[in-house]
Amino acid sequence: MKISKAIIPVAGWGTRRLPITKIIEKSMLPVGNRPLVDYSVQDLIKAGVKDIYMVISNVEPCQVREFYRDNLALNQYLIERGKEDRLALAKTLPDDVTIHYTVQDPSGKYGTAVPIALVTEEFKIDEPVLVFMGDDFIWNPGGESAAESLIKAVGDSGDAAILGVEIPIEKVSKYGVLSVKDGNLVGVVDTPSPEEAPSNMINVSKYILTPELLQKIVKYVKENDFGPTDQEYMITDVFDEYVKNGGVMKVAPTTGEYLDGGSVEGWLHANNVVCKQ
Repeated sequence: MKISKAIIPVAGWGTRRLPITKIIEKSMLPVGNRPLVDYSVQDLIKAGVKDIYMVISNVEPCQVREFYRDNLALNQYLIERGKEDRLALAKTLPDDVTIHYTVQDPSGKYGTAVPIALVTEEFKIDEPVLVFMGDDFIWNPGGESAAESLIKAVGDSGDAAILGVEIPIEKVSKYGVLSVKDGNLVGVVDTPSPEEAPSNMINVSKYILTPELLQKIVKYVKENDFGPTDQEYMITDVFDEYVKNGGVMKVAPTTGEYLDGGSVEGWLHANNVVCKQ
């Protein structure tokens, strides 16, 4: 399967990373010499994605937008100072890749399903898309990227897919854990104890979603009113319902390392891993 579109949600205040996220968007926190979100962007580009839909907050200036925009003043400075060799480093997006932006109201509905529904409706997405969250990534230099693993798992079946990462069983209580049968998703169990976990494979929020699943996500967000603080609109709720009713969602394993910038500890670990290469 060839997939040319991807969605990356990067809105939100990143409250777990305060106070630094008061002035730096969580997805823009540096890992090595690049912002956190760029590892996912480059992963998707490597897999052949040409259109990336970023869901951003309504705070200006948007640092993500600025990072992927050409900085003409910087380019001119590098040329004038004889540093043309650094122009490639300053160019953060290939000419044949476009980033589209949509704004998510932080005072409205929230949860992982909401930005997907927003993009699907605004841009009338009616083809399979890759979905990556903006605050984590799979590190696998020289190997198969997360997007490539998902596409490989689907093949020509036309099915949806979810990426699974194996971790020590004693750590599963922090994550959504995948229940898998014959390579397909049976369900996602949220933060189970090691004794109750159906596997040691966790959900790391990287998916291929079919047009049918996208419409189910839109319907789920539209038809439910959980209130501002009662319940999040979780994309895994839609997945559970989908597979229970006979839908197929392939589980794609990965040999890469899952790195999460959402916590200080995870972000420090990500920097240590990346900077050792």
